Amino acid sequence: MSDDSDDDLAWETLDSDIDYSCPGFDVRRDDVRLPDGTETDFHYLEEPPAVVILPLTPDGDVVLVEEWRQAVGRVNRGLPAGGVEDDDADLAAAARRELREETGYEAESIERFHAVEPANGFANSVHHYFLARGCTPSATADLDFNESIRPTTADYARFRDAVFAGDVRDGRTVLGVSMYEHARDGTGPE
Repeated sequence: MSDDSDDDLAWETLDSDIDYSCPGFDVRRDDVRLPDGTETDFHYLEEPPAVVILPLTPDGDVVLVEEWRQAVGRVNRGLPAGGVEDDDADLAAAARRELREETGYEAESIERFHAVEPANGFANSVHHYFLARGCTPSATADLDFNESIRPTTADYARFRDAVFAGDVRDGRTVLGVSMYEHARDGTGPE
């Protein structure tokens, strides 16, 4: 990642503080000076890095979670995902932990294949995508107190088609499946 602090578009941060904190994220306020000298404030969500897992069973099915999402008032079907915790050894360990906790599945192998800043206009989130192969149900799900999740599996090709048809609306899932397919078709990174 480059340091753009010398770019003529860069804002200067004069002060920074947390205005609100809750489980999962903080709302940070930065006092800033814009390139034209104007001083103002800017609020954004501050979140720990997250992992998003595309878990495939030995038969090629995809392991999914169906989860209640209060912000949109419905059950969301998508890929397992979660925040990186302080005691995670690395991002791959966090991906393995989240897969196990949310689904009860464990992976034979796991590899990172992409990273994005999904909403950098109002959040500092970074999502790291992992492909998990050989996933089998060998653990007990261990959900956080505020998670309502039902693990399920689906035929990967049918799920991919549902993503591309617009039937799956979870942004992390749409991006993960799209980037995986991009890599598989030979035009993207392996």
